[in-house]
Amino acid sequence: MKRRDFIQHTSASAAFLSLGGFSLSSCTPENTAKHITILHTNDVHSHIDVLPDNDPRNPGKGGVSRRATLIERIRRENPNTLLLDAGDIFQGTPYFNYYGGELEFKLMSMLRYDAATLGNHDFDNGIDGLYAQLPHADFDFIIANYDFSDTVMDTHTRPYKVFTRDGIKIGVFGLGIQLKGLVNDNLYKETKYLDPVEIAQDMSTVLKRDENCDVVVCLSHIGYRYRDNNRPSDIMLAENTENIDIIIGGHTHTFLDRPTICHNRKGEKVLVNQAGCFGINVGRIDFYLDHDNKLIDREGRTIIV
Repeated sequence: MKRRDFIQHTSASAAFLSLGGFSLSSCTPENTAKHITILHTNDVHSHIDVLPDNDPRNPGKGGVSRRATLIERIRRENPNTLLLDAGDIFQGTPYFNYYGGELEFKLMSMLRYDAATLGNHDFDNGIDGLYAQLPHADFDFIIANYDFSDTVMDTHTRPYKVFTRDGIKIGVFGLGIQLKGLVNDNLYKETKYLDPVEIAQDMSTVLKRDENCDVVVCLSHIGYRYRDNNRPSDIMLAENTENIDIIIGGHTHTFLDRPTICHNRKGEKVLVNQAGCFGINVGRIDFYLDHDNKLIDREGRTIIV
């Protein structure tokens, strides 16, 4: 984690909250006709409760009930809101050890998540353990670069999904990290890993050209950035593809105050965001579009729970 970034983000977010809520009316572009909000989490790792007051890094932060209150407040502000998770839902507290993921999926369903992708720790009870918990999830699992055709998860995920809010088509596709080396082979079994950069370009082309999406979102669990520039990451993905408007990431537990602005291979702007870990934060991205559903502006921030 980038601790200095986290401290700066904490101060900025605290100042934002002290100004009195979440209204964006004062900064909405004048020529906007439509406003879409995307809320996101990542690497919650079975953290259900508020972190204790004696936690050395994040005392008194997080908690599902607080997250629910925050999300509902934003939904009242803007009903055209999506709620997404970028993976590693499982593993990290005794709740997972005892319930095997049932509680996490039930709570996410109560919070009305729209979709999630899969992280490496979501296989910690094996692919059969993940499959066993699917009945408790009232939301879709979206992942395009895992081939589950020879496993029990076959047909239980989808590569992408198109959501419609206020006449805006929002295409979301998912990417997962290479499991080999992170997860025991016998846990993910015959799951096949496909190159995320190639798959991302394929999916974004399908969503933009075939599905006619106005906004394209990549829900990623491949990690923000690595010292090895040849290792797939969100930054690499942004710079080597096109048609993606925002990459919502996970895996590296990166605390970002605001999204990183990258430029794709055509020189167009791409936002990359990640909201830390353990449910401490919720990321928020706002898209503004005109009467013809053309993107006018986008902005993002991280809100401390």
